[in-house]
Amino acid sequence: MGTRGEIFTAKADTNKRTYFFNVKENRFGDHFLNIVESRRLGEETDRFERRQIIVFKEDLATFLEGMEKAVGFMRRR
Repeated sequence: MGTRGEIFTAKADTNKRTYFFNVKENRFGDHFLNIVESRRLGEETDRFERRQIIVFKEDLATFLEGMEKAVGFMRRR
């Protein structure tokens, strides 16, 4: 098991934000997805604002269904 229970991490960099997709394992062996958005608070600072959402394994199918609908809508615009 990795740092803070991380067993897999993928990173997506954009010009203004970085997104992390972390699969973690809790102390009971349950897996969950932790999605983190990080952005710098100004160009001349080392301070970052972070927001996160946790999606539990049993909710992944429903979460993905909603995400696909939202992405599909945005692509048609």
